[in-house]
Amino acid sequence: MPKQFLTLQGEHSLLQTTLLRLKSLQAAKPLVICNEEHRFLAAEQLRQLQLLNNNILLEPAARNTAPAIAAAAFYTLEHYGDEAILLVLPADHHLADDSQWQQAVTQGVIQAEQNHLVTFGIKATAPETAYGYIVPGAAVADSTAAYRIKQFTEKPSAAAAAALLSSGNVYWNSGIFMFKASVLLQQLQIFRPDIYLQCQKALARPQPDLDFIRLDQAEFKQCPAESIDYAVMEHTKAAVVVPIASPWSDLGSWSSLWQLSEKDQQGNVHLGQVLQHNSTNNFVYAETGLVATVGLTDTVVIQTKDAVLVAAKDQVQQVKAIVQQLKTEGDTAYQVHRQVYRPWGNYDVIEQGRGYQVKRIRVLPGESLSLQSHQHRAEHWIVVAGTAKVTIDGTEQLLQANQSIYIPQHCVHALANPSKDVLELIEVQTGDYIDEDDIVRYQDRYGRV
Repeated sequence: MPKQFLTLQGEHSLLQTTLLRLKSLQAAKPLVICNEEHRFLAAEQLRQLQLLNNNILLEPAARNTAPAIAAAAFYTLEHYGDEAILLVLPADHHLADDSQWQQAVTQGVIQAEQNHLVTFGIKATAPETAYGYIVPGAAVADSTAAYRIKQFTEKPSAAAAAALLSSGNVYWNSGIFMFKASVLLQQLQIFRPDIYLQCQKALARPQPDLDFIRLDQAEFKQCPAESIDYAVMEHTKAAVVVPIASPWSDLGSWSSLWQLSEKDQQGNVHLGQVLQHNSTNNFVYAETGLVATVGLTDTVVIQTKDAVLVAAKDQVQQVKAIVQQLKTEGDTAYQVHRQVYRPWGNYDVIEQGRGYQVKRIRVLPGESLSLQSHQHRAEHWIVVAGTAKVTIDGTEQLLQANQSIYIPQHCVHALANPSKDVLELIEVQTGDYIDEDDIVRYQDRYGRV
């Protein structure tokens, strides 16, 4: 589960927090760029903020930030014109002072209007090797808040990072950018014409799909994978840096979240239902139940519906090795989640065993599942909340809370939510085969096969 979709502080996910930060700006509706695999999860989080409006650009494959930003720039150019300015925001950043960030963005607009490529810098405080470094040069004419870029070094070695830090006047590259879409594309065409051409082809025939904009899959997959830093920012003469005074983190690990969070007297950070005894300097995240620590120190414990991670705080980044081990062994746990998002809502697999599966299903107001049948399983639906319109072999009926219905194998059936409230029900599946591909669809409002 990408961290952008996690709720780690407060009531909103990192993506939602980033979108809410935009409310203070006079901006067009946000354009969210994500992988096809996460489209329904992204759509649901935008819907919760009432920001979902045909504004999710889908990448058929991950190709790093340069192609993603180029695709957004081509789309913006077509819909808003040559003078449109893009504010590019990673959706996983922590910014402690929104007012300082807003001031920096205001300065960034001024520079972008002058055809500069703006990157926002954070004062470097440690020789981190995971960040890009910017050495500022002279101030931009008529500005005391923007500087020419004397040197741009992406992810240096530890020794090089220490040498840069010793100069006393160096910034981390925050990964936040601002520029006219047209200017960015001009620079990309100069330095990486291959990326420019493939993204242009991928946007030549955009395919609207519900609230999504699909890129041409074949063309985009031919695009080289490259970051915007390597592709453009390290080479261009049009770049300037605008410092952001706000405390910042890219939340690169659970230990970095521990550093930012408010701690108890023992140095612990607890999210969810957590008890501790003789435990110090830990980060504990309990998503679905009680987690207790006894005699634990400098440890990260993450409990979710899918799995539990226990790691030394200084080695938590090594979780990548576990993911790779799962892939090598052919274990789908690295990509299969209990909670699955669909265009109509989501479902959570509560329990499963030999010949049965139990789900909690949420159907959004006005949405419906496809008209379908199953060859190998029967289903029993129990309504928990809301109103369900159930169709079985052409016969419709309404079910309210505490009512249930049985759907035998081979029956053609559909489920819809005709009310203004979320429909919640429990589904019990029984049969000799209960995988998700046991579906024959006859009609689907979302265009699925």
